[in-house]
Amino acid sequence: MCGIVGIVGTSLVNQAIYDALTLLQHRGQDAAGMVTSHNGKLCLRKDNGSVSEVFRTRHMNKLLGNIGIGHARYPTAGTSSSAEAQPFYVNSPYGISIAHNGNLTNTKQLCQEVFESDLRHINTTSDSEVLLNVLAHELHQQGKLIPKSDDIFDAVERVYQRIEGGYAVVALITGYGILAFRDPDGIRPLIYGSRVTEAGDTEYMIASESVALDAAGFKIERDVKPGEAIFIDLKQQVSFRQCTPEKVSRPCLFEYVYFARPDTVIDNISVYKARINMGEKLAKKIAVEWADLEIDVVIPIPDTSRTAALQIAQEIGVPFREGLVKNRYIGRTFIMPGQEVRRKSVRQKLNPVPFEFKDKAVLLVDDSIVRGTTSKEIIEMARDAGAKKVYIASAAPEVRYPNVYGIDMPAAEELIAHNRNVSEICELIGADGLIFQDLSDLIDACIDEKHSDVREFDTSVFDGKYITGNIDAAYLNRLEASRKDTEKQDSESQSNDMMRPF
Repeated sequence: MCGIVGIVGTSLVNQAIYDALTLLQHRGQDAAGMVTSHNGKLCLRKDNGSVSEVFRTRHMNKLLGNIGIGHARYPTAGTSSSAEAQPFYVNSPYGISIAHNGNLTNTKQLCQEVFESDLRHINTTSDSEVLLNVLAHELHQQGKLIPKSDDIFDAVERVYQRIEGGYAVVALITGYGILAFRDPDGIRPLIYGSRVTEAGDTEYMIASESVALDAAGFKIERDVKPGEAIFIDLKQQVSFRQCTPEKVSRPCLFEYVYFARPDTVIDNISVYKARINMGEKLAKKIAVEWADLEIDVVIPIPDTSRTAALQIAQEIGVPFREGLVKNRYIGRTFIMPGQEVRRKSVRQKLNPVPFEFKDKAVLLVDDSIVRGTTSKEIIEMARDAGAKKVYIASAAPEVRYPNVYGIDMPAAEELIAHNRNVSEICELIGADGLIFQDLSDLIDACIDEKHSDVREFDTSVFDGKYITGNIDAAYLNRLEASRKDTEKQDSESQSNDMMRPF
């Protein structure tokens, strides 16, 4: 999962891209990057680290131009090497830079095609670089010195025919404008908006989440449709084309559970309202299945679960308390590479308030339980702080299957719910009781019939149904072998000898 942004402005865009990336930092904290275009020249800065670590004043002063794209990286395919920080760049044709959120599921086939048929070299293990070269090849096939929007859309149509998976893309075509497109199922989010300057000119932003537009004063126009491409040229002319047959939009359900900020709206569905609904529905299940339990206090595992936890407390009539204090200088443990790093970070990230735990039966609420690392550590903290009983409720169902569309859940053996029932999971994490949201209730919680046409979601991590229809056991086995934590650490050490980005 990554955060992407692209801006076509009338003045310097470096600060606006920086600000947007800080608002999308929750989507990726491994690396950050930005490329701008000024008088036909590209200005690039990217490296490992958070947005504030990567971009210093000396870098910002060199990122000139009225057009640019940015990226906050969370590695799912490839390694954590700075060589794989985005945006990626290829010089032919035109000079194209790309920022990509998601994951391609046919990368192995594409790598072979790119080398044998397109005669292009891939320098990293990132599927984003593969995607860039596929796009560059198809644009080159147009043979146009000065491409028009229709030429670009024709190329994108052929890109869609070649790539598979879940993805959202922004690309800077040097000297011409910004291109953006979204996967045919709408799995990964992408939205665009506009704002009018004091001089009366119109500027445009495309980003992963609406919050990036809101904070910068952009009016939200709409979400990019599944299979749709947008091109904004240097004169702020906007063109659209539906590049694949229209399909039912099926966004990733985990966006609403965990990844997106609560103040974001994805496909006209408020993430905040969805999380309130999750809490309400889970509270009803708790009231039925745990009717005999005495619960003294409801405590959220910050931050994502807070909205649902507050609603649960209200519904079951139990006090809501902030019993776990978060160190805001520690990143999101779910997206940290490596189980051992995650485990250690939990203790650094959260600290209990003993008063809220001492001699109490505590209901901890989390947004989801994926590997179980965080849950086990927090339950131990609660007991150390004096809790007499520790129950845990998950606002999402059991995560039983790998994700292939851009979330770092590649290995089934790393998922605590894989091939286990609730009682077994409860015992492993050391809780006195464990309850999960039902999948049907989670789906209902996210449907907004008044504002959105979305009625279906990508639920593959919960039910093993991969909506792109091209995922089989052999693919999942290859994915697990190449991307599980132990392999990721090995590949990272090997990547240190790679050529560093310019």
